Amino acid sequence: MKLTADLLRVSTEQELAGCLAVRREVFIVEQQVPENLEVDEFDRSPEACHHILIRMEGRAIAAGRWRAYEGDTVKFQRLAVLREHRGLGLGKLLLDGLEQWAKELGFHQAILDAQTQAEGFYRKAGYRPVSEEIFLDAGMPHVRMKKVL
Repeated sequence: MKLTADLLRVSTEQELAGCLAVRREVFIVEQQVPENLEVDEFDRSPEACHHILIRMEGRAIAAGRWRAYEGDTVKFQRLAVLREHRGLGLGKLLLDGLEQWAKELGFHQAILDAQTQAEGFYRKAGYRPVSEEIFLDAGMPHVRMKKVL
């Protein structure tokens, strides 16, 4: 069976609401991240940050965002795929979409703070730890990783 998913560069409040719904399910419900740590100023509008949404049959199933960080570097954040859709390659599709958009706008490097349980996924996509130091974000262990785009 071929996977048919739509990758959208978020431009409307409705699309942003889809991103936030995915993130609520993954981070707030599943991982127990407090809402005040999950939703921030970059979620106020589609223009506040570069959000990407993946929909399948009209349903929001994956989301992520990026923003300019320093110089020619972007920071990817809040990548999430609904539990029942994991293992289908949607995380890779999401990451590829974020990278492509950042490259189109002239950025050459990306950093992200990966949950340590997802470090292998990011390594496979070409990301490498900036340091071996593990840190807590929202009470969960993370590692900062970087990739040349």
